[in-house]
Amino acid sequence: MTTTHTTMDQRHLSPGNSFIELRARDRAFSLLDQNRGVELLGPFDRLESRWLEDQGIVAQADDGCVIVLGAVGGKSALIIAIEGAFQGGSIGETSGMKIAHALKLAHMDCEAGTETAAILLLESGGVRLQEANLGLAAIAEIHDAIVTLKQHVPVVAVIAGMTGCFGGMSIAAGLCTHLIMTRQGRLGLNGPEVIEQEAGIQEIDSRNRQIVWRIFGGSQRYEMGFIDTLVDDDIRQINQSIRHILSRPYTAKPLSLCLERYQKRLSRINVPARFDYLPSASE
Repeated sequence: MTTTHTTMDQRHLSPGNSFIELRARDRAFSLLDQNRGVELLGPFDRLESRWLEDQGIVAQADDGCVIVLGAVGGKSALIIAIEGAFQGGSIGETSGMKIAHALKLAHMDCEAGTETAAILLLESGGVRLQEANLGLAAIAEIHDAIVTLKQHVPVVAVIAGMTGCFGGMSIAAGLCTHLIMTRQGRLGLNGPEVIEQEAGIQEIDSRNRQIVWRIFGGSQRYEMGFIDTLVDDDIRQINQSIRHILSRPYTAKPLSLCLERYQKRLSRINVPARFDYLPSASE
């Protein structure tokens, strides 16, 4: 992977084993062998969104997206971490294109003979509303890059918490070859706040944490078969899960291609012919 940024970086991780409590940059380095790697387009490159300042929002020098190249279990790996604390992890033009082009560079590595797996640490509410169509276009590029790269190597996603993974980035998670999630993580196409805003509190109370986690939480998603591995909020356990995936021969069928499994599940759902809450034709 070609880059002008070649300085090796060493991160001193905070004490404790919680993965959720780490910021995006420390999460990325915590997964690499000896916590060492090369950060691409880091904060000193000042690649920030040009759209936020006009709206009174302070931009971030890396646009809330950390990209690090290194080794995981001795294998070349690209780590992409989204900072949920910046704009809710939302994806804009700059952060989205950073992710998409990093995945494309990993694909170029694979075609050149150096297999470079990708690990996505997803904490995102989806597209950044302030950047609208530009963010949506970038997310589409991410989807395309994942589909292209996973023909060669695993593309692993980790959803830890507390932001969760929603919107277009939940589709990105579904396109990955393996999905790891903690019980504290959340996954869904539309988040509880959006559903409440559009359909009303009678549909879901986003402040009811028990209901939210029973619908979107890691345990529920694992029981439904939407994720592959359920882990504790533990750096070592997440590390071990990723290393186990990368150490196996790459023959696993990604969830996005398991159509028969989900068709069987859907066929067991008894859907009434008419929903009571819908108005009748006479109303």
